[in-house]
Amino acid sequence: MNHNFNKRMGEKIVSVSELVKLACENFERKFGGVARYCGCAPGRVNLIGEHIDYNDGFVLPMALPLVTVMVGCPTNSSRCRVLTLSNHADHSMFAEFDLPSLESPLKPGIPAWANYVKGVVANFNGQNSLCGFDAVVSSSVPVGGGLSSSAALEAATYTFLEALCGALPTVSLTDKALICQKAEHDFPGMPCGIMDQFIAFMGKMDHALLVDCRSLESRLVPFKNPEVTILITNSNVRHSLTGSEYPTRRRNCEEAARIMGKKSLRDVTLENLEDFQNKLTEEMYRQVHHVVMEIHRTKQSAEALEAGDYKMFGKWMFESHESLSKDYKVSCPELDELVKVVANVEGVYGSRMTGAGFGGCTVTLLKTAVVQEAINEIKSKYHGHPTFYVCHPGDGARVINLE
Repeated sequence: MNHNFNKRMGEKIVSVSELVKLACENFERKFGGVARYCGCAPGRVNLIGEHIDYNDGFVLPMALPLVTVMVGCPTNSSRCRVLTLSNHADHSMFAEFDLPSLESPLKPGIPAWANYVKGVVANFNGQNSLCGFDAVVSSSVPVGGGLSSSAALEAATYTFLEALCGALPTVSLTDKALICQKAEHDFPGMPCGIMDQFIAFMGKMDHALLVDCRSLESRLVPFKNPEVTILITNSNVRHSLTGSEYPTRRRNCEEAARIMGKKSLRDVTLENLEDFQNKLTEEMYRQVHHVVMEIHRTKQSAEALEAGDYKMFGKWMFESHESLSKDYKVSCPELDELVKVVANVEGVYGSRMTGAGFGGCTVTLLKTAVVQEAINEIKSKYHGHPTFYVCHPGDGARVINLE
């Protein structure tokens, strides 16, 4: 997707080269040297399959051209110093800590954003090769928008550390994703599923990725049609419920599976659900209903996308949003409004909230020819102040040569 297209229809997506240049300039100002290594990883949008990765279900994300980069150099000490250029940084944009050791393991702390970096350093599969480093982080992935800025930072950090350490034993993309997932569990304390880290490492241009979150098998689903586009609309609202409600939903699902005698909700059918209706709270019943149906929708959507049946894909998207709003109750008035407004535009196939919910973004599948009309419609009728990103699938994590 070229810059002119995005500039004309939505926010200009800052190029990777511009982000790297910005990070390198700030590295020189902060640390007085020239950055030698760079790791880059994308944000993601989940096309469908929400809140089911931690239920062993199927998800269908795609990597975005919105990315996070980490540039830096090794040092002769065990000290790690990291500067973020994010204006959403808490407490301080600068963090420093020592490499972990048996006597002094790394622990979470403040600033909170640095816990994502610390977690990856602590779990990196090459501890004996690690050295201290200075680094700068720059990103075009909006924070709190449901586009996985956290996994982008984790994957960029891991990729930077790989470049920093040089030759290391081969680590599979699956294992890298699992390491970054563990980092997020252990340090920020967010019990996320595997989807975000998977797509951060495995994304491929012009493809979505269907992931079986139980077996960890995945397959690329071609998504390359210039007449069809993904429009991401950031509601620019962030409700404080997200941090507490996500773990609560996950615990409810685990408890419901236990009551029903299942390993996870992946094994539940609608018939099972009806049999246990009187043994589940109404809240649990609705949440399980969402999971069971969302798994079905996601598998059907992957087949529709592969067949180029965008009308059917859009139908599943609208149904997914309705379920997330009414059954799982993770939407909010702003997201509901965005979906309702854009649904009235001729040429829109489907739209839904994406991410954890309670704010953030919607994802819309529509004809390329009506993107500007959809943006105009939202601008005129949405009661907030949205921003827009016009996207096609991008690539996963990679090392960028700074020479």
